[in-house]
Amino acid sequence: MIDVFLLLGSNLGNRKLFLQQAIEYITADVAPVVQASGIYETQSWGKTDAPDYLNQVLLLQTEMPAQLVLQKILAIELLLGRRREVKWGSRTIDIDILFYGDAIINEPDLKVPHPEMHKRRFTLVPLAELAPDFVHPLIKKNILDLKNELIDELVVKKV
Repeated sequence: MIDVFLLLGSNLGNRKLFLQQAIEYITADVAPVVQASGIYETQSWGKTDAPDYLNQVLLLQTEMPAQLVLQKILAIELLLGRRREVKWGSRTIDIDILFYGDAIINEPDLKVPHPEMHKRRFTLVPLAELAPDFVHPLIKKNILDLKNELIDELVVKKV
């Protein structure tokens, strides 16, 4: 079984409900959730005039290939009303693959580890809650060290 870490985010509508629905669909269509971080309210990153997000990291264990995981989470995003109109735009749900085991995947539609995650407090804070000692396969540092070295000053608070 492969440990897969997903980041969920929502900043439109009933954000908490969108996270819960995403977890239900992920459990049914991808794999059961082994662990879930707390939920964090975070300032919008990249588009600072957007509403605040709720973010959460999930740990799944699956043998499903990474491309199939991606296809299934993109389908879940569509099902929950995700529209890709503006870069870093507001969304009902966003689901990103942070890690797929220790695999390094560099395909046009799938980059794992997530290429920007080590720069983002809203990702590393909930990830460090679940896997502080997990070593980033490209950067060769654990998640807690990456979080502690962050320059990102956006507010991330547990709800």
